[in-house]
Amino acid sequence: MSLQDDGDRMRDESYSSTHPPLPPTTEDHRVDWLRLLRSRRVGATTFHRLIREHGTARAALDALPEVAREAGVEKYEICPEGVVLAEMKAARLKGARMLCFGAPGYPKQLMDLADAPPVLWAIGNTDILDRDMIALVGARNASSLGTRMAKTLAKGLGDAGYVVASGLARGIDTAAHHSALTTGTVAVLAGGVDVLYPSENTRLAEEIVETGGLRLSEMPMGLQPMARHFPMRNRIISGLSEATVVVEAAAKSGSLITAKNALDQGREVLAVPGHPLDARASGCNMLIRDGARLVRNVDDIVEALPERDAPGQLKLELDEAPAIPPAPPQRRTLAQTANLHTQILSRLGPSPLAEDQLIRDLGATPHALSPALTELELDGRIQRHSGGLLSLIPDRAR
Repeated sequence: MSLQDDGDRMRDESYSSTHPPLPPTTEDHRVDWLRLLRSRRVGATTFHRLIREHGTARAALDALPEVAREAGVEKYEICPEGVVLAEMKAARLKGARMLCFGAPGYPKQLMDLADAPPVLWAIGNTDILDRDMIALVGARNASSLGTRMAKTLAKGLGDAGYVVASGLARGIDTAAHHSALTTGTVAVLAGGVDVLYPSENTRLAEEIVETGGLRLSEMPMGLQPMARHFPMRNRIISGLSEATVVVEAAAKSGSLITAKNALDQGREVLAVPGHPLDARASGCNMLIRDGARLVRNVDDIVEALPERDAPGQLKLELDEAPAIPPAPPQRRTLAQTANLHTQILSRLGPSPLAEDQLIRDLGATPHALSPALTELELDGRIQRHSGGLLSLIPDRAR
């Protein structure tokens, strides 16, 4: 490895998600962050890459049209300032607080995720994010036995000092939130934090805030949830939590997506077993077969968790992390860019591939590959998945 390659590698490692660039400290900076995040084809992972490469959201916004042009996207326009100002005004009217990655109040549990939400909207008691959290998720069409189990586990976890996180969905989520109201619960929403979905849980969502809990979302204020938003929501539920407990889940369900996210994030996964002939238990039984911890009662959950860290230990490490200025992005010729794009696309298919493996296959440094991946993502040619996986967009996978 050359000195230049070694320097590139060291710079790239310096920008891990646990040593982030400085978060926004002024209203103008927060506007820039939100404009970058709300710009077309900029998701959480692309946002973090652009910040690492350009240092600030303002610099990234200035560079974004050129980045898009290099990716073959003509007439690219960044998110208008008026759109962001309207969102921030709506948040103030609803009493929502803006939590920016790396800033005080942002959940430290999410800081080590490659696709951590750059911005979260929060309504309620944000201090609850400093407490240890366990995710309880499961089927929307839960059985009466499953609902009883969820209530029992949520109450037991609350009595043991844990906050219960879930997704405010029907069934298991609803039972978990209800039983944890007095001890602390966090509801992560798939739509805007002010959009209470499903409608029958409107009162529950209000009670969560009234009793000292929290509603949380990365989506714009007022956004109605769509199917593709729920997997994104699920990674936040598992990311906030030390462990994810699945109470009931079919073989193909959102709860299994949450469990997979937890595994990718290095969290514990536990499941309540069910009857082999009950379709609502098939997902849980599969998880146990594949190595998830079997849950009979709340003691099984608590025994599976690591000893709790001293309060503020992780926060001290983050606060003391030095701010390191970003390296200037390297420029490539058009021919070099086209060649690199071709090499990347030739090694990707519809099945996700680990980014680390792609880097090894190409013999490139992360620092050199990062801008090209951003360009292809902006061009809609590749898709990111949790756990640092990449694949071709389905209609490009030919």
